[in-house]
Amino acid sequence: MENVQSYKQKNKKSRKQIRLNDYDYSEPGDYFVTICTQDRGCLFGKIVDGEMVLNDLGEIVENEISNIPKRFKNSEIDIHSVMPNHLHLIISILCDDDIVGATLAVAYNNRAGASPAPTIGDIVGSFKSLCFKEYKKYVEKNDLNLQTKFWQRNYYEEIIKNERHYNEVYNYILSNPSKWEEDRNNPNNIV
Repeated sequence: MENVQSYKQKNKKSRKQIRLNDYDYSEPGDYFVTICTQDRGCLFGKIVDGEMVLNDLGEIVENEISNIPKRFKNSEIDIHSVMPNHLHLIISILCDDDIVGATLAVAYNNRAGASPAPTIGDIVGSFKSLCFKEYKKYVEKNDLNLQTKFWQRNYYEEIIKNERHYNEVYNYILSNPSKWEEDRNNPNNIV
């Protein structure tokens, strides 16, 4: 039995750990998030003359992005860009004092640990799940074939460190559609 387990351990594909072990991802701050489609399939529309033209699934994704701050009161989406096969967002986690309309009871309860603050992982997981739920409804309503998975497992996030870094990320997201021809996620550029 020991030989089988050691064989499995040696041959198990290891995933690169991208999260910081000792970092609290519910901490107030700005986070650069990238989420890709399964196998980098261009599912959300296409780029025409440097502008993203969303299809129906792209519209579902766009709508769910706008719903994130409604579901997570301690979050804001500063900028986002839905691309043919991925999306970029800056998600800001706010401290209790920044949440408009938060009462002292809400702030106190959050600090007291009554319900833990959502992490970036909670927000992204909920977003991905809700996009698929809406997509499934759309497929059933229009009698289409259902692709059972359209998100790649996991996502990429980066903690934005300072104002200069924030501006770099913001401009990258803003210019992403116009740079699609050079984008590493463009299927024409994948070797």
